[in-house]
Amino acid sequence: MKQTNNHTILIFLAFISIYIVWGTTFLAIHYGLKGFPPFLLSGFRFFIAGILLLGWLYLKGERPFSLKAWKRNSISGFLILTIGVGSVTWAEQYISSTEAAIIIASEPFWFIVVDKKNRSFYFSNKVAISGLLLGFIGLLLFFKDSLLHSGAGEFAGIRIIAFILLVFTALVWVLGSLYSKKSTGESLFMNVSQQLIIGGISSLIIASISGEWSAFNPAEIPAEAWIGLIYLIVFGSIIAYLSFIWLLSVKPPALVSTHTFINPIVAVVAGAVIAHETISSGQLTGVATIIAGVILTNIVQYKLPKRTQVHIRKTTRIFTNSFVYKRVLNFK
Repeated sequence: MKQTNNHTILIFLAFISIYIVWGTTFLAIHYGLKGFPPFLLSGFRFFIAGILLLGWLYLKGERPFSLKAWKRNSISGFLILTIGVGSVTWAEQYISSTEAAIIIASEPFWFIVVDKKNRSFYFSNKVAISGLLLGFIGLLLFFKDSLLHSGAGEFAGIRIIAFILLVFTALVWVLGSLYSKKSTGESLFMNVSQQLIIGGISSLIIASISGEWSAFNPAEIPAEAWIGLIYLIVFGSIIAYLSFIWLLSVKPPALVSTHTFINPIVAVVAGAVIAHETISSGQLTGVATIIAGVILTNIVQYKLPKRTQVHIRKTTRIFTNSFVYKRVLNFK
């Protein structure tokens, strides 16, 4: 009985980790950027986390000598971490952590579009299609208010570029994630450590090419930036990621994937409470619509009673035909 209780507690803590920690990493990036250039911040974050994890695995007897594993993990690490997370870090120089988290919430929709193996299943399901359309409408609503708030300020143009970049960043993350499913012959933890190391090295190379080292002075970095980096290393790149991988081995993937619509909520709350970031009513409408779309898209993976499915379809139809539909008609 005690062992069962401990297992239940571990599952609870793991879910808290991928819900809360991953949702707050957007804010941690915001603080890290107060002292680190974007790709140096990403490079230090991934490389140090990867070395720590690899050292732990080495002590356990695992050896990172498979060239096949390094080759596959290099591609995954570059796509997911260097391009994916690196782009988020760069974009947060010009947009808020809240805005970045909300745009990245489009990731589940890209999974459906790109994943050929399950594409026919999703596109033959009316609820899943409704979720995709709802999520797209949510992005339009969010962009409408976000671009209006950009105004004619110093970073108005580059903010638009950052928004567009993050939409494609979500796609790159998905491509890297699907590629990472290919077998390497190594443990999941070894794969993660190698991806982190490669992601860190390639980020540091980009930082060197773009001249970020010249603007880097450790003596001038404020404490909050160091705290942000440490948080990203320990909690974002090690604890949360390992929790995610472990949960996939003990719980249904559909249940674990619920973090995709919890993270934006956490990011919005954390940004407002800690960093005093603001979100307009229009942006909030977009957030709610995106989250509703993600829920509908993911819920088709569960075997729900027919009565529940009917209620879901009715609710979706009412929602899209009234409030959201009217807002889209007014999109200018």
